Amino acid sequence: MARLTSDFYRKGPDYRFGDQILFEDIKRTFGFKTITVGAWVTKEERFIAANLIYDSLADLTQILNIPPEVIGLRKTLSLSFGSGGQKGVQAHYDSNGKILALAKNAGAGALAHEWWHAFDHYICKFLYPNSQYFDFASVKWLTEASYHPHPLNDELSNFYKHCFLDETGQQESTFFKESIMLDKTYQQNYFSRPQEMTARAFESCIGHHTEIKNHFLVSGVKKSKLAQQGGFPDKTLREQLETSIYRYFNALGAALHR
Repeated sequence: MARLTSDFYRKGPDYRFGDQILFEDIKRTFGFKTITVGAWVTKEERFIAANLIYDSLADLTQILNIPPEVIGLRKTLSLSFGSGGQKGVQAHYDSNGKILALAKNAGAGALAHEWWHAFDHYICKFLYPNSQYFDFASVKWLTEASYHPHPLNDELSNFYKHCFLDETGQQESTFFKESIMLDKTYQQNYFSRPQEMTARAFESCIGHHTEIKNHFLVSGVKKSKLAQQGGFPDKTLREQLETSIYRYFNALGAALHR
């Protein structure tokens, strides 16, 4: 079995100054509820993984301009590394246990995508106070006539709107149509699911950031087969989405700093 290495491209601030990070540091810094590390993860791999995850989450907070503890979603989100993963899956978000799970040797590049799933799940009750436990805000946006009025919710709604609808607000976006075509190509119902569309839109915004690049946080949004097939928003749409999502998180960060 391949071993985890630290050989991932990254361009960004130096947060650690050569210090070795422990998973306990990640839990404390980013406000996770719990962190679980698999029994088959060696001591060396624990050290490598902790540094990679710490730098990636710190990069995400820098890109979004939010306090680090936002990552843990008010200590409701747990992190799992190399423990109980699904075969063939890079990473996944378990909405039942609210766990962001990274596979030991295959989770690289999926962290931003899976964190969005956790956020999309967590934030649902703020947009739709009557939502159920397993609801995602992206799904409710398409099925509910209105959301709870709040300036922050307005900003987040714009992100969802750009994902799903065209400029008129009356028709499906090109991104939505291409996601449906992908499902037809692969004979499945996956790419056009609202929570998957918004996760790919989010990771595309993160992956195209000009100042910070981190291939452990996000990869494959530019030159992968999926990108060539239209699995991510085109440049024009992505720039609209970037405006919406960065305005939202900037406003959220500012509100939390008051």
